[in-house]
Amino acid sequence: MMFTAQRRSIVAGRFAAGAALWAVVAGWSVGLATAQAPGAQTPTVLVAQVDAIIHPVSAEFMVDAIDRADADGAALLVFVLETPGGLVDSTRTIVTRMLAARTPVVVFVAPAGARAASAGFLLTIAADVAAMAPGTHIGAAHPVSGQGEKVDENVAAKAASDVAAYARTLASGRGRNIDLAERAVRESRAFTEAEARSAEPPLIDLVAADVPELLAKLDGRTIRRFDGREVTLALRGARTAPLVMTWRQQVLSTLAHPNIAYILLSLGVLGLTIELWSPGAVLPGVVGGICLLLAFFTFQVLPVNYAGVLLIVFGLVLLGLEIKVASYGVLGGGGILSLLLGSMILIDSPAAELRVSLTLVAPVVAATAAILVFLVRLAVAAQRRGSVTGAAGMVGQRGDALTAMAAGGTGRVRVQGEIWSARSHAAVAAGEVIEVAAMNGLVLSVRRAPDGEEETC
Repeated sequence: MMFTAQRRSIVAGRFAAGAALWAVVAGWSVGLATAQAPGAQTPTVLVAQVDAIIHPVSAEFMVDAIDRADADGAALLVFVLETPGGLVDSTRTIVTRMLAARTPVVVFVAPAGARAASAGFLLTIAADVAAMAPGTHIGAAHPVSGQGEKVDENVAAKAASDVAAYARTLASGRGRNIDLAERAVRESRAFTEAEARSAEPPLIDLVAADVPELLAKLDGRTIRRFDGREVTLALRGARTAPLVMTWRQQVLSTLAHPNIAYILLSLGVLGLTIELWSPGAVLPGVVGGICLLLAFFTFQVLPVNYAGVLLIVFGLVLLGLEIKVASYGVLGGGGILSLLLGSMILIDSPAAELRVSLTLVAPVVAATAAILVFLVRLAVAAQRRGSVTGAAGMVGQRGDALTAMAAGGTGRVRVQGEIWSARSHAAVAAGEVIEVAAMNGLVLSVRRAPDGEEETC
């Protein structure tokens, strides 16, 4: 019996050791599988910085970012937003893609001091998660007129009602404060991060200082998608990957600013005009052509009013004609007026951020007018100056008589360092100062100089 018990004890010990060994092997296998497939445990968060006016270029970038997040199976897409506003059409394009995205989208108004005004406000309330950094604000989404004032006519009122209804739809679908969303449009209300978060219901979901704090607060949070589905975010140990604009988008985004487009257009037309004034100068024509092509390239993404473009071109043509035609300032004044009016209506947008700044228009028009005055003075001076070549250029030149000449006789004179045959109607003594009255072939008609002094040449 003792032997049997001892044997049973040995067998039990071996069984326990084997089980422990299998447990170790199984644990090692699981750890190896985890190490070999880090993507299964490490979520990826894509972060895209949007610091620009909302126009077709920034819309293309944001839509591409959403497509990338969906294709990569990212756990979250964060747009770090700072914008003064932009085009409604571009905003609707972004929001439409955002609502259909498989990846949850966060709009984070940051860093401190940033704003998401106008179109940026609509993007914020349309996101799955709306977040703001301390010291930021959103709102002021009322449509504005071409002069930057509130729209108050019937057509503009319809536009304001349309945008207000759009804001209510987005706020309702996200469970956010519908009343404040409408006030941001109709009353141009703006809200700090504290006001937006403390509203009931709130306009935003949370306040965070930066992206790491944002992700920490979102980890384990259940969010409600626009279609009603609920998703729990698992972001512990998430790996963040930045998204940046392509080279083409960066160039377009830099050039797609109304002030830069206006400068390029002005330099382009002015350069080509100078080349036409002075054929063969080459440099003004090359620089003007490049600037003009870049301007037209920029106009592809800006709401350009081509009547403004034509007014600018017509104004510069009038300024050019002022130099050629004696209009007593009529052409020049018309050119300056045309240039000023064309500059003010060049960008056809109600958004103040997408219009040419008057602080830029005034110096450009003033500089163009100054160039006009300078060129006109040169032209007038050139017209008043006598001829300096040929027979006409010899008339009035002074020299000295090398030989004496009787009345109606001939002799030799020196004019401009050259010796000429000359004829005089009055007697002239040798060495006397003479003046050329006319030139017949190679014979000069001369007379005594009225003041008796030789002209220095």
